[in-house]
Amino acid sequence: MTALTDVLLTDDLLRGAVEVERTDRGLLPWRLPRWAREQVGDPQLSFSASQPSGVRLVLRTAATTLELDTVPTKREYVGAPPRPDGTYDVLVDGEPAARGHVGGGDVVRIDMTRGTHETVAGPAGTLRLDGLPAGDKTVEVWLPHDETTVLVGLRADAPVAPAPAEGRRTWVHHGSSISQGSNAATPTGTWPSVAARAAGVELVNLGFGGGALLDPATARTLRGLAADLGPDDVLSVALGINVVNADLLRRRAFAPAVHGFLDTVREGNPTVPLLVVTPVLCPLHEDTPGPLGPDLEAMAAGRIAWVATGDPAEVARGALTLRVVRDELARVVAQRRATDPHLRLVDGLTLYGEADAERHPLPDGVHPGPETHAEMGARFAEHLRRRPEPVDEGPSGG
Repeated sequence: MTALTDVLLTDDLLRGAVEVERTDRGLLPWRLPRWAREQVGDPQLSFSASQPSGVRLVLRTAATTLELDTVPTKREYVGAPPRPDGTYDVLVDGEPAARGHVGGGDVVRIDMTRGTHETVAGPAGTLRLDGLPAGDKTVEVWLPHDETTVLVGLRADAPVAPAPAEGRRTWVHHGSSISQGSNAATPTGTWPSVAARAAGVELVNLGFGGGALLDPATARTLRGLAADLGPDDVLSVALGINVVNADLLRRRAFAPAVHGFLDTVREGNPTVPLLVVTPVLCPLHEDTPGPLGPDLEAMAAGRIAWVATGDPAEVARGALTLRVVRDELARVVAQRRATDPHLRLVDGLTLYGEADAERHPLPDGVHPGPETHAEMGARFAEHLRRRPEPVDEGPSGG
């Protein structure tokens, strides 16, 4: 058996992270920078941003055996069945090659009925990959999309280097827990990952569970990322569902907040294709405002599910539903296109609508299951493949 040699874990081995923190336990990839997390000050947003949806190690190596030590953070919901360990997907030269899990790690115990949580520290675990193909190759290790992951150590039976850039287009996406991948089975099975792989683009996923709330700090983060994008790259924002289920804004404030969010993003790059994605179907909130709450009957039966607790009568007084949000987003995009021809609207109901819900109901009332993630990703890939049309910018100024 060939001995394994330690490989120095460096930032340039990672793709899809916005920031990498060097902790006393190892490297922690973040999908939102520290300054943004501190400005928002929401523990849930920070927790979601620490979960590496779309983040992957990308290595160039001839190794046939790799070992990756990590400290995962598991979640336990009081009264619900244990959650499975997070999944690591391994691709070799772009094709699925292995899948694994890491035990141990920290545990966050969440009591949804009381709104409390506690964290218990645990040891690192190891993902071992044997029997990889011989010869030079690109190995991608996609980290669990729903499990905070500290990278502790890497070992291999051959030298490892960062994989060279392939000149692929970049797609930066922002959205909610649906975009992060809630209820997807694997990290390459979230709908943004499916779409990115199908369209052959590099994914940077800023989908945050409960965190697509039009925060100015998120808009400034997108502004910074957009500044590095070119005319063939893509930027997208899926807006609305979190604003409704948090009961955060009324109709009067929603459209101006969207305008302000988009204004900030556009400061980074006014010409990169920008897609505004309206909410996919969620029957709970189509006509009933938020806030969203846990379904206590389902919890008592050991199942996680959600209910809308708002009053439909409040819609007349400005409360938001998904139908209202879609109308407002369409109006905002139509208004902005007069001066922003690189802006497009994507109707979320074409990604998951009523006919889809009949075939694949949302398992917990809010988040799509694995089959739906796959279908949504395949459909969205068509928008990523669509190259921007030439735009007549008019005569140049002197």
